[in-house]
Amino acid sequence: MRVLIVDDHALLVEGLTNLLESKGFEVVGTAPDGQEGVEQALTLEPDLVLMDIAMPRCNGLVATRLIKASRPDIKIVMLTTSAEDEDLFEAIKSGACGYLLKSTRGTDFIDALHGLREGTPPFSPGLAARLLEEFAHPSPGKKDDAKEGLQGDIETTHEQPAQLTERQMEVLRLVASGLTYKQVGEQLALSDHTVRYHMSEIMLLLHLQNRSQVIAYAGKHGLN
Repeated sequence: MRVLIVDDHALLVEGLTNLLESKGFEVVGTAPDGQEGVEQALTLEPDLVLMDIAMPRCNGLVATRLIKASRPDIKIVMLTTSAEDEDLFEAIKSGACGYLLKSTRGTDFIDALHGLREGTPPFSPGLAARLLEEFAHPSPGKKDDAKEGLQGDIETTHEQPAQLTERQMEVLRLVASGLTYKQVGEQLALSDHTVRYHMSEIMLLLHLQNRSQVIAYAGKHGLN
């Protein structure tokens, strides 16, 4: 996987580069701010951009929107110190497929990126659950742009949950709670391959395209 790192903390970038390259990833470039990050992403065309949020000139949320507008195929994972709901929802609305905190352990971080390569967008523990909770129990009278953006992703789904098998419902609930496919498999005594098969069937039946939409769908229908 070819990776571009966009972060204004030089020491972190150096350490992250060393970690990734030691695990077989190719770091094709680094950028100290969102504006340069956009330029490099469009020039280098990496498979993955690791994007900070708070940066000079252009923050990571704006940079994410600009990259996805031109190159929707590039995966972007936010790597930040911010655990604020506002940043989380705005990041997903902007097109990020995952959200990791910089407090994540190195081994968990690498596992999350391997999961992404296998089709499991990464979220730090608890963040996927917050996304689910926000849809299951929206704040009265609150009109949040990020929520509206996410809601738009699932407008094409059925008003009522589609007919899923009991096993598919189990997989859906566990994935929506933030577990990786491997963790779901461990809980249900299934192989990773079988879990991925169930998820492909679920997404086909529900007309969903990614894990963020699965979480939003589950929250909308109270599948928690």
